[in-house]
Amino acid sequence: MTDQHRLRLETLRREIAAADDELVRLLARRLELAVEIGAIKSRLGLPVLDPAREAEVVRRAAAGARDHGIDAELVRAVLWRVIDHARELQRTR
Repeated sequence: MTDQHRLRLETLRREIAAADDELVRLLARRLELAVEIGAIKSRLGLPVLDPAREAEVVRRAAAGARDHGIDAELVRAVLWRVIDHARELQRTR
């Protein structure tokens, strides 16, 4: 491997680390918002579970994934996991 390739590899790895940091920051913000929504639902006497809303969120994200050339199934799987965790936070906070 040439020095140029090594430098490029290190640059790409730093960019991936920065993207990972941004993903974590965005995930934390999304969960904060879900907790706030859960508190409002609780005050209004609404259930935590809203299957139609959750499905719409996942559909919208999957469509956006396709627009960016990302596997929609990957996005669906990730979002369902995030939604599941957000539901649990809404129930416990």
